[in-house]
Amino acid sequence: MTLSEFQRLIERIYLEKDSARGLDGSFMWFVEEVGELAAALRGGDDKEIAGEFADCLAWLATLASIAGADLEKAALKYAHGCPGCRAAPCRCKSAKP
Repeated sequence: MTLSEFQRLIERIYLEKDSARGLDGSFMWFVEEVGELAAALRGGDDKEIAGEFADCLAWLATLASIAGADLEKAALKYAHGCPGCRAAPCRCKSAKP
C-alpha cells in the first residue's frame, strides 16, 4: 500500500467524523496518540509499539486530509536526502550530537 492509498483508506473510514471534529480537535487526538506511542516505546512489546505507530500514522493522515495536504507529495521533501544539505546521510553541521 502506498502512502496515498493509506491516506485515501483513512479518509474512507474516518474523514466524515474527523472533519466534523475539525482540525483542532483532531490534532488533540493525534497528540494523545503520540503520547501513547511514547509510553509504548518506553516499555511496550513489539506488537504494542507497532500498533501505536499505526495509530499515529492514521491520525497524521486524517490531519493531512482535513488540511488538504497529500502525504505522499509532502514526503517528496526528503526524496533527495536531507532538505538542508541534500545528502543521505545528512551532513549538516548541528549543535546537537
